[in-house]
Amino acid sequence: MDTFTYIDGQLHADKVPLSKLAEEFGTPLYVYSLSHIRDRYRELTAALEEVSPLVCYSVKANSNQSVLRELVGLGAGFDIVSGGELFRALKAGADASKIVFAGVGKTADEIDYAINEEILFFTVESEPEAVRISERAKALGKTARIAFRINPDVDPKTHKYISTGKAENKFGLDIERTFEACEMAAALPNIEISGLHMHIGSQLLDPQPFDDALQKVAPLCAKLKEEMPSFQYIDIGGGLGIKYQPDHQPIAPSKFADTVLPSLKELGLKVAMEPGRFIVGNCGVLVGRVLYVKDNPMKQFVVADTAMTDLIRPSLYEAYHEVMAVKETEGTIRGDLVGPVCESGDFIAKDRDLPDFKQGDLLAVLSAGAYGFVMASNYNSRPRPAEVVVDGESYRLARERDSFEDLISREKV
Repeated sequence: MDTFTYIDGQLHADKVPLSKLAEEFGTPLYVYSLSHIRDRYRELTAALEEVSPLVCYSVKANSNQSVLRELVGLGAGFDIVSGGELFRALKAGADASKIVFAGVGKTADEIDYAINEEILFFTVESEPEAVRISERAKALGKTARIAFRINPDVDPKTHKYISTGKAENKFGLDIERTFEACEMAAALPNIEISGLHMHIGSQLLDPQPFDDALQKVAPLCAKLKEEMPSFQYIDIGGGLGIKYQPDHQPIAPSKFADTVLPSLKELGLKVAMEPGRFIVGNCGVLVGRVLYVKDNPMKQFVVADTAMTDLIRPSLYEAYHEVMAVKETEGTIRGDLVGPVCESGDFIAKDRDLPDFKQGDLLAVLSAGAYGFVMASNYNSRPRPAEVVVDGESYRLARERDSFEDLISREKV
């Protein structure tokens, strides 16, 4: 991962030493590289330029305003899953006509908000949701555009918690039912059928399941395109994986394009896609400091100020994140990297060869740009970390660390 490299024995983000950022802003600390975000976005759009995709960045991956504004400047659209994410995207300067609204449980208030802002379309998960959107659009005197989410029953070969395109998953409708749902919705007032949406899972390292899904939905797309003039889009979702572990071989955008472009061009539809992790996953690290090194007859425990409240993916998904010493070291120890939270599940790494950390050393948890801070909590009344963005030699604070006062600021006594 070229964004974070050792220079003169010190781990840098772009050209800024992480030790300098830790000294200035404290730890735990999230650090994001804007240059990495630009590179990933441009690499993906260039690979698929033959179909001119609308890249709707998945806000749930990392919703920091500095990140969103960078993507607005690149021309990105946004994939949102809540009214709060719509608010964030619009505050960052997003064009509402480039926003798609996914999620299985949209409320009436969220639907009204999105209709009034005139988003591109809603991704619809069920027939009752289409009826509710129609009712709200009629009440507002507006037309809402929708794209039913189709579940192509394709195995994405990823972790069971982030697989979404198999028959047993809660998302979307099967192929036969999708056609019937589109016919039903087309007869509803104040509704346009804009396209179909699919998202088969996250952290995919093989492009073939994407094309398998496209092949499955192609006949339905052709039929809907013929019968419904408003049918224009195929939204292929996101899911492109990144390198978490040393042996991971992520999908190169060029290889992804080689795999899916023939099918996409044959469909003859406008293409939308929703990458999140691919763009920001490896743009960020979580910087922490070792509090204690605790010996045990079986192994060692490195107790740091980084915890499951800062990065929950290891506890939630058994996810692997590489850990590096901010000051380069050759020695290793065998043990667990754990945090201060009073839970046995509070760990960043278990039974791993870790750098030979000493008390007071700084550490960096890699691949923390996606599903890191956005999933952070105040459990144990822990303030959430600060966030910093770097760009070459420059850097700035993107979000202040929570204070103790922040923890109780919304409470009424």
